[in-house]
Amino acid sequence: MTTVVLADDQRVVREGLASLLGLLPDLEVVGVASDGEEAVALVERLRPEVVLMDLRMPRCDGVEATRRIRERAPETHVVVLTTYGDDRSVVEALRAGARGFLTKDAGAEEIQRAIAAVVRGEAAIDPAVQHHLVHAVAGRPDLPDDLTPREAEVLALVAQGLSNGEIAARLVITEATVKSHVNHLFAKTGVRHRAQAVTYAYRHGLVDSSGTETSPG
Repeated sequence: MTTVVLADDQRVVREGLASLLGLLPDLEVVGVASDGEEAVALVERLRPEVVLMDLRMPRCDGVEATRRIRERAPETHVVVLTTYGDDRSVVEALRAGARGFLTKDAGAEEIQRAIAAVVRGEAAIDPAVQHHLVHAVAGRPDLPDDLTPREAEVLALVAQGLSNGEIAARLVITEATVKSHVNHLFAKTGVRHRAQAVTYAYRHGLVDSSGTETSPG
């Protein structure tokens, strides 16, 4: 029996998924979370084999929650199940450690197959978003110091003089998530404060001379 935790900020989606998965053989939903913080806490307590993770959630988004889960419970596999199938969402989720990526158009059998695949140690990428992944990998130059696209975006906004609160509003994420991204990018780049971060961003072409964020690809 494969144990599963569901994470989605919409109650109707959580309840619908729980009911759907409850009808599938060899799957047991052991917990449901309404945001990323709750998902991480549930995983640490319940140690499920798989998390079905939404991306856009309050307090802690799905990408950050995936990163934390992979750090704290590496035996738990994350399958993203989201409305968003754009280049950035796919790449950020996979870089954070997700083993699967499905859109919410996926049916019960597709979800079941994806869960089985990641438990076997395989990847499970919805064919509907595979072309986004190929485009993102082929069309985007490597970012310096292994920065993720979202970290580079946050760094560019820091270089434009935005506060964490302003960045959170611009990107429609929480201020806590912004702080987490800032901490990660500071650690990766070796900068110690925002003034150094600004210099780094300009030196690596993450913003142009007018202070505008450059496109990553």
